Amino acid sequence: MKDITSAQLREKFQAFMESKGHHRIASASVIPENDPTVLFTTAGMHPLVPYLMGTPHPAGTRLTDVQKCIRTGDIDEVGDASHLTFFEMLGNWSLGDYFKKEAITWSWEFLTSPEYLGLDKDRLAFTVFEGNEDCPRDEESYAIWRSMGVKEDHLFYLPKEHNWWGPAGITGPCGPDTEMFIITDKPACGPNCSPACSCGHYLEIWNDVFMQYNKQKDGTFLPLAKKNVDTGMGLERTICVLTGKKTVYETDAFTGILARISELCGKTYGEDEETTRAFRIIADHMRTATFILGDDRGVSPSNTDQGYILRRLIRRAVRFGMRLGMPEGFTCEIAKVIIDQYKGPYPELDRNSAFVLEQLKLEESRFARTLRQGEKEFDKVASRVQDGVIDGLSAFHLYDTYGFPIEMTEELARERGLTVDLPSFEENFRKHQELSHQGADQKFKGGLADQTVETARLHTATHLLHAALRKVLGDEVAQKGSNITAERLRFDFSFGRKVTKEELAEVEKLVNEAIEADVPVVCEEMTVPEAKEKGAIGLFESKYGDRVRTYKMGDFSFEICGGPHAEHTGELGHFKIQKEESSSAGVRRIKATVTGPQA
Repeated sequence: MKDITSAQLREKFQAFMESKGHHRIASASVIPENDPTVLFTTAGMHPLVPYLMGTPHPAGTRLTDVQKCIRTGDIDEVGDASHLTFFEMLGNWSLGDYFKKEAITWSWEFLTSPEYLGLDKDRLAFTVFEGNEDCPRDEESYAIWRSMGVKEDHLFYLPKEHNWWGPAGITGPCGPDTEMFIITDKPACGPNCSPACSCGHYLEIWNDVFMQYNKQKDGTFLPLAKKNVDTGMGLERTICVLTGKKTVYETDAFTGILARISELCGKTYGEDEETTRAFRIIADHMRTATFILGDDRGVSPSNTDQGYILRRLIRRAVRFGMRLGMPEGFTCEIAKVIIDQYKGPYPELDRNSAFVLEQLKLEESRFARTLRQGEKEFDKVASRVQDGVIDGLSAFHLYDTYGFPIEMTEELARERGLTVDLPSFEENFRKHQELSHQGADQKFKGGLADQTVETARLHTATHLLHAALRKVLGDEVAQKGSNITAERLRFDFSFGRKVTKEELAEVEKLVNEAIEADVPVVCEEMTVPEAKEKGAIGLFESKYGDRVRTYKMGDFSFEICGGPHAEHTGELGHFKIQKEESSSAGVRRIKATVTGPQA
């Protein structure tokens, strides 16, 4: 067990990778840019996909960072000992540079060296890909681990479901991985126990992915000309293991947040199971909501996409806050603690703190009204009951439409001498989850690697659209997010009112004039100060490093960017705005298409 803080681990990891020739870059936005496959950045590799696909990175071929990540597939599971919606991912990358030998050797050194984590070598276990009909067994990684001194009974060959990454879409880069585990004090489940078990004897802390194949449309795997390495180590889980805590909520990532919750409600974390679960839900959801709102691409609560997830997180936190007896406005008080805790590594939280607090206050107030409406709806449901039982569909309607947890419906029912048909509620809830998962699965059909000619043209069109909006509406317009499929672009921008038909027509006209001019799309690398001095627009995110890639299109547009582009504006053909609408408070959304070059 080590006495180490989250801040120390962040610094140790990046300093170690710097000593191995990596360039330190800061976290990218939690809201992906031009990526139709996910609502949030779920892993360190997401912002780097163009570079993993072969685009040169301005910072070079060896990179390291700590990436803000959000995964929301298991929101309803948060409250147990392990699930989180926000986490920090330590990572390092080789973009066609080093490969398995260096990656594994450095992983071993960082894990076991007294200068770094100093873990007991006998408490570590490792897995490698066992091979299948598509790709051979990863004997190379196995041999490298053995050369480090790893014993055979601490090395496991596991199938593709455990030791393979990607592709992110249907086609693209993919390959075997090797995973690193702590052997815990929890006894093995039997003689065949391995890291594939979920018994708790093995706890994963790090993963080295070796992108060495390119999956084709016909399902075959061809070797990549340039192989990449992508590693990921979850900061919260690693700190938990290193410090010997039972759960991540007992680490310094949460102690300050939990202390503030306790002050506000007068209860103590750990005093009973129900209270502990409520503390965890509030702490996790408020941390995630604060990072979404505080991001430079931050969105407001809404009923679609990222805004919907944000609203769900805030309202779930408020529900459990009410259960603890938290005072009105408690979400802002907790957010202040989170901002103060994380503003060092993530200064955007401090920079956008006013927006964070304003939106939390508004949403907490809105939800109070919604709950009152829900209670009225419950009265209607109860008045229709004939046999003393509230049917499952009605109970689910209260949950889905008004945010009533089933426990609240049961409590109100008990007060009236009624019960709830729980099996029917659970069946409706299960069907809802299946539909949600199917919807989520659809978001992955295009794949992160979908950098087609069509998407490159649409990506280029977003630059021209951004420039035209600023010219017509003023410099207050700033990009708040974009989403591109092969069929259309979607562009979100800050603006306080509906854009008129006349203004939209002028924007469309300016974009088409730029397309008709058929100017070259000129790419140039420069430092951040140079880009700013020359008038480039865009978020100067540190994901680009000290140097940025800029794209200039005549006198029409000059932006920093890392995505795919057309070579000439004329390749876009004709630009057409399909729809302009509100995305969230103070943010408008435009959907548009391009036809491609005309024959």
